[in-house]
This record gives sequence, structure tokens and C-alpha cells, in this order.
Amino acid sequence: MSTDLADCSALELLQLYRRRLASPLEATDAVLGRIRKQNPALNAFRLVDENGALEAARAAEARWQQGTPRGLLDGVPVSVKDLILTKGSSTLRGSLSVEANQPWDIDAPAVARLREHGAVLLGKTTTPEFGCKAVTDSYLTGVTRNPWNLKHTPGGSSGGSAAAVAAGMGPLALGTDGAGSIRIPSAFSGIVGHKASFGRVPAWPSSPFGSLSHVGPHARTVEDAALLLTVLSGPDPRDWSALPYQACDYRIGIDAGVRGLRIAYSPTLGYAKVDSEVAQAVAHCAEVLADQGAHVEAVDPGFEDPLELICTLWFLGAATLVDGIDPTRHRELDPMLLWQAERGRVLSGLEVNRTHMRRAELGSRMRQFHLQYDLLLTPAVAVAALAAEPTGRVPSRGPEDFLGWTPFSYPFNLTQQPAVVVPCGLNNAGLPLAAQLVGPMHADALVLRAARSLEAALPRLGPPPLT
Repeated sequence: MSTDLADCSALELLQLYRRRLASPLEATDAVLGRIRKQNPALNAFRLVDENGALEAARAAEARWQQGTPRGLLDGVPVSVKDLILTKGSSTLRGSLSVEANQPWDIDAPAVARLREHGAVLLGKTTTPEFGCKAVTDSYLTGVTRNPWNLKHTPGGSSGGSAAAVAAGMGPLALGTDGAGSIRIPSAFSGIVGHKASFGRVPAWPSSPFGSLSHVGPHARTVEDAALLLTVLSGPDPRDWSALPYQACDYRIGIDAGVRGLRIAYSPTLGYAKVDSEVAQAVAHCAEVLADQGAHVEAVDPGFEDPLELICTLWFLGAATLVDGIDPTRHRELDPMLLWQAERGRVLSGLEVNRTHMRRAELGSRMRQFHLQYDLLLTPAVAVAALAAEPTGRVPSRGPEDFLGWTPFSYPFNLTQQPAVVVPCGLNNAGLPLAAQLVGPMHADALVLRAARSLEAALPRLGPPPLT
């Protein structure tokens, strides 16, 4: 266990509180100190609510002293992506077009669950404008940087959340994932990220990107991710597409291992170009799982690259989003978002419906695939972290530049399956690499269990000190 409270996992903090070896106020002080020290370089937070966090930490400390902790996260510092409504804090969505001076009096379901379980809310983490891309920069907040190397991006669109967790600026964070936006930054930042089965974590208001979009946890460990998912999966009637509530603690059975599981190992999904160091690291993960008793077979699921499908639906969402913004504010928008919206506006209803039908075929194929295989192992991203660049770029090669470098992410937004990324080493440049485990729909406990088994066999690494 770390001697610096800012480097402790959520479960380590809770153990310290329980044994009266540390308090929520001490942990929050340590995390806020880390934020003051590192956020100027990383730019992971748009807003830090020091006063609110300290007030919540004092209340949590009093409950622990009285032996009456609230829920599963009492006194644990957590940050919230700036796409997710948070009562008392502005949610500007990475955009100059959102007016800060308005009532902020509603918690989204995920934030409401955090409060019910006593979490200490640190503030709002950075996002590209409306989560429109897989790196994190915006005209509102500037460029967010990777704690492993400031010249690189932490990925996106939940880049601020992932960078914060990796740098010890809170052990847990909320992210969203519409085409990989939890998993990409978790992979680039060397932490765990979990996109739960669609509907497992209630979300509201509805995203313009529809049923592609998920809410879920960033964490330093798989067990912490399971703890946070347990909290986030609580019911909320505002989400009409939420799955029926299951009173499940995702930590139970997480150490049961993978012996006897049938795991398909697909290093390319049959179509992806993968960096050699990424491929080597994930091949080692396949060996580790086999050594742990899983039946690992090299096999592709048998579908073509669905880049066109995800882009059609994503561009339609972007057009819907931009259409709702005052046209006089369009000059303030990220050119990437405008580029997407332009392509979405020209889509016909027939094209969109055909895309939905092809998406259904993909989902059906994967459901049938998982009759043979319990899990699918792939790389998390085809490359290590990209260079950080300022806002204003548009893809020179169209969809290939937009998402082609993350070919393992978006298929499973289309199919809505649970997927978790686990750090699995560093490349020669010292940047994190990660593997992805995908499970059948609703098998969130299974993917977390396998991820925990893999994590336990690999070195736990943290970013070097910032210079």
C-alpha cells in the first residue's frame, strides 16, 4: 500500500478509513495537493471545487468516526467528466457555446449515485467539445496532456478523467464512451477503463449519439473499477433504455480466475493494422491467460471493419448536436465537430436505416460468436499515445484519420457489449500499452474477473514524475 494517500486505490483508502489509519479529509487534502502540483502541466481539470470537496470530506470523516459510513465510496475522491451534469457545478461540455451562467441544479444518474454513496466530488475533467473526438483538446480548455509524456495526448474523449486517475489526482473518475472514449484514454494513460453493457449504467439526458454512448469508470485497478460499477449501476427512472436493475456487487468473485474459460484471441479482428510493440504486448497477455488455465484460441470474429457504420451514426449525431446550437455561435465550434456535422447533414433516411440494419447484423454475429467463446481478447488501441496537438485539425484522410487508428474500440459500441482495457506494459518510448477483453452482452462481471486475473500477472506501473 502506498504511503502517499494520493497514490492509493479507492479500496486501499477505504481500508485505511476502516482501520482509522487515515481519514477522508487527509486523503482529499493529499489529492487536492497533487492537483495543485500537477494539473497546471496536465490540464486534466476544467474546474476544481476545493471548498466543496473539503466540505464533503469533513462530513465523510465525521460519519467514519461515528461508525456510520454512507454507502460504498464514503470519503473517496472522484472526478466527473465535463459532459456529465453535476449539481452546483457548471457542465460546459468543452464548448465556448455553452453558457456558464445558468442554473446547474441537476445531477445526472451517475453523479447522483456517487453522492448517495458518499463520494467526494473533486471537480470536472476536460473533454473535447461535446466529446466529439478521441483526443482531448478544445478552444475552451486548451490541450490536455499525458502524464507519461507531456508531448503526447492522453486520448479522448475522456482524456481529462484518465489523466487525472493516472497522475494520482483522485483514484476514480467518470467517463463516457461513444466510440472508445473511456477505453482509448485509459489505454493511453496506463489505467483500467470499463465500458459496461449498454444500459447497465443509467444515463440522462440522452446523448445525441444515441445508443452508442455509455457512461462508466476509470480506475487504477480492476477491483476499483468493479467497485465503481457497483455504485453506478444503481437504478434511475430517467433513463428509459436502462437495463433492469440487478443488485450486484461486481467485486464478488472477481478473483475466481480464468481457468476453463474459452477465450478467442484476435490480434487484428481480421482487418486492423497494429503497431508491432502493441501486438507483442497483447500476444504476451494471451500467453498469460493460457498459463492461468484458459483455453485460448487465435481466431477472428469474422466481421469486416465497421468504420463506415460508426461514422454514419456518429456524424448523424454530430449534425443533430450542431443543429441545436445557435448558428451565430458556430464560428466558436471545433472544426472537427463542424466537419462531422457537415457529413451528417447529407445522410438520407434510407442510408441511416441501412446502417441500423447492418449494425443489427454485427450485433447478431457477435452474440452467436459468444456461444463458442466466453471472451474475446484484442489490443485496446492499435498504437501507443499520439502526439498532443492544438484544436483546429480536421481529418485529412476522412474517417481513417478520425477513428481508423482505434479499430478495436468502436465495434463494441455498435454491438453494445461490455469491454474493459487493462495496462500490459510500456513501449520502447516509455508509453503505456493495453489489452482489451470483450464479453457477451450483460457479462460485465465476467470481463472484470478476467481483467483482474490478467492484471494480477502483470507488473503494476505508474507514470514517472513530471519534470
